[in-house]
Amino acid sequence: MKIGVAGSVGRDHLMTFPGKFTDSLVAESLDKVSLSFLVDALDIRRGGCAGNIAFGMGVLGLNPLLIAAVGKDFADYESWLSRHGVDTSHVLVSETLHTALYMVTTDTELNQIASFFPGAMSEARNIELQPIMDKSGKFDLIVISPDDPEAMLRHTEIARKQKISFVADPSQQMARMDGEQIKHLIEGAQYLFLNEYELALAIQKTGWTDAEILDRVEYRIVTLGSEGSKVEQKGFTPIVVGVAQEKAKIDPTGVGDAYRSGFIAGLAWGLNHERCAQMGSMLATYVIETKGTQEYRFTRKEFLDRFEGAFGTDCAKDLSEHVAQFGFDA
Repeated sequence: MKIGVAGSVGRDHLMTFPGKFTDSLVAESLDKVSLSFLVDALDIRRGGCAGNIAFGMGVLGLNPLLIAAVGKDFADYESWLSRHGVDTSHVLVSETLHTALYMVTTDTELNQIASFFPGAMSEARNIELQPIMDKSGKFDLIVISPDDPEAMLRHTEIARKQKISFVADPSQQMARMDGEQIKHLIEGAQYLFLNEYELALAIQKTGWTDAEILDRVEYRIVTLGSEGSKVEQKGFTPIVVGVAQEKAKIDPTGVGDAYRSGFIAGLAWGLNHERCAQMGSMLATYVIETKGTQEYRFTRKEFLDRFEGAFGTDCAKDLSEHVAQFGFDA
């Protein structure tokens, strides 16, 4: 399966606050918030939604094609992604701007306050999918993750016109976009990924009901935090999958991206949606156990053993023939 992953590539500045944000919030003064948090740690890591999703797919043995606008400081990041199975040959490198910057602070309850500076990502609107497909071949599936809004809308339109199956993953850009833009991103998607809050926001901004959103896509995947995830299709009982037990909760940054990587890898392998959701859950668990979105490691045996422990022997058997393709050596 030829898969394109469009979206942001960035540098993550990950900070840790040794308390709870809520202890500093005054309910009667939330309309005039002015706060500063003294953090304990700062880690600078590779990130960005498309970078994270493509990386996860790469280490699971796929060879996704990255569609993104990056800065002139991308060389080391490009080498990293290429070494882990990602095709970076069609990224747009800005002549003047640096790669996007994501700054996030996480408290002891894993709540986060974040800001994102787009940098070179603002040039993603200059990317044309057709020349890429002329050189590399038509996509079987394109993942449209958070990016420059104009780029997201254009990629979605091209996917519809070319009859290419696409994954709608608006997530972080939901706050920036209006209802009509969100409608355009959602309409006709084969898969729509949202968390619970993002689904509520989509309902509020589009004016569509929960059922109307589901009616406009083929499948909807809603992540539920510690409660797992559910895969929905109109007229069918939702498939609900729990989380794989984590060894530690270090940092939640990138967990949703990893879930998408695992789920889409399952699709590429021809697995059913329950297994896809379990794959997403397992990979997401590795991310929450590490600082950074692309720092997790596992051997093929370790992954399969943990998957079997989380979801059972029969589920693990469905993965066994694909484990040999994993990007980390046993």
